[in-house]
Amino acid sequence: MPLNELDIFADILAFHVEAGIDVALGEAPVDRFKESAAEASARAATRPAPAVPAARPAPASPPRPVSEPRRAAPAQPAAPAMNMAAPPPPDVATVEARDAALSAPTLEALRAIVEGFDGCPLKHTATRLVFSDGNPLARLMFVGEAPGRDEDIEGKPFVGRSGKLLDRMMAAIGLDRTGAYIANVVPWRPPGNRTPTPQETAICLPFIRRQIELANPDILVCLGGPSAQTLLGIKDGITKARGRWVEYETGTRTIPALATFHPAYLLRTPLGKRMAWRDFLAISKALGELPRTTSS
Repeated sequence: MPLNELDIFADILAFHVEAGIDVALGEAPVDRFKESAAEASARAATRPAPAVPAARPAPASPPRPVSEPRRAAPAQPAAPAMNMAAPPPPDVATVEARDAALSAPTLEALRAIVEGFDGCPLKHTATRLVFSDGNPLARLMFVGEAPGRDEDIEGKPFVGRSGKLLDRMMAAIGLDRTGAYIANVVPWRPPGNRTPTPQETAICLPFIRRQIELANPDILVCLGGPSAQTLLGIKDGITKARGRWVEYETGTRTIPALATFHPAYLLRTPLGKRMAWRDFLAISKALGELPRTTSS
């Protein structure tokens, strides 16, 4: 069925929102620098000239005896040092994140550790931590790349348009969020929904690895190429990598893992939904065939 104009405009608007464009300013570009300069000139032209106070004669200083030595100026007290600790370098922050993550005995403890971790600069630009959603005891775990605008507002992963699509994809194989555990490689939104830098990803990597280990799912699904490349070591693009089962090592067990398209990609490229549907059918089949772990 062909799309009408309202559907097309809605898709274009949604694409810009997902790209981090939060405000529509106007149809034509405006030179704000020229506008500010004109306003400043207008204000300067109408502002009255400030009155200049008459200069007062300086009091005469008594003559200093020739034999009197000059006194040194009193020493000024040193300014107090600012107590502003600089963020650690990325390599140091990565080591600190690894040590902190390994110390977490439970998912609740890991969340508290990530909440108090200051080594990733994204924490200081995001609204809040986006740690997880769904059921931590579920057999299926989804991992995306990073939160977007809606996730940053609500503090939960996959709650925007892509999250609603993920819900429909799960429903198609008889699942909802009570039957899955959902997280991201990076738990803070990058400014403007930009791609996380390699340093930011490396700092956050120990946390998501520990999160997967503690959740201990029977199946791990990486949503999108960045997640698959980071967690599964896949070098190919997501079109080649999707639908291929690999092994993910937690250090305590081996988990079957699959990469598939990110829902945000499917919103932009609806033709990919056919391949994503095949992936979800494979996930459903694997859930029926794999034995349950004792912790699930």
